[in-house]
Amino acid sequence: MANIKSAKKRILVAKTRNERNKSAKSAVKTAVKKVEAAVAANDKAAAQAALLSATSIIDKAAKKGIYHKNNAARKVSRLTKAVNTLA
Repeated sequence: MANIKSAKKRILVAKTRNERNKSAKSAVKTAVKKVEAAVAANDKAAAQAALLSATSIIDKAAKKGIYHKNNAARKVSRLTKAVNTLA
């Protein structure tokens, strides 16, 4: 355990950020699963609605620095491509 005051603070800050990042990543994974489930069910309307929501969540996570911008763009691109394949 740290003895220096600043080191103790860093531990607390790191824990707080870790929890926030974990929550945001979980939200992204859930949103992606919803889009993929709608695509698997061949439901274009639901897939488009889920894609809109997922895109927003992914972009917010990238804006906060939880995901690299290219990683976020790749996720959105793959989901969009999957939704666009539906007839």
